[in-house]
Amino acid sequence: MMTKQCIHEIHAQIVKRLAENRHCRVIEMVDDGHSCLELAQQFHAVEKVITEPKRRLIHRHVDSSLDVVVNSGSSKLTKDVLVEFKALARYL
Repeated sequence: MMTKQCIHEIHAQIVKRLAENRHCRVIEMVDDGHSCLELAQQFHAVEKVITEPKRRLIHRHVDSSLDVVVNSGSSKLTKDVLVEFKALARYL
């Protein structure tokens, strides 16, 4: 599996989105005794903060890797990318 450092332009967007710290708000809400409905709504917001950037990151990485493979002509690189794709697919 490929373990090299990988930087995409989307990484800065992901950091900005995660910096919102919605999970800290959930802790405050639990401590303050908010209703289960309010907590569920906030958990849903936290899930979105994590899920959407994860999905975009994986899609961007797949697109980028496919471009590299198509332009390289290397069967070794193709095999490595396919192994990595299989590993990434578990997180979709």
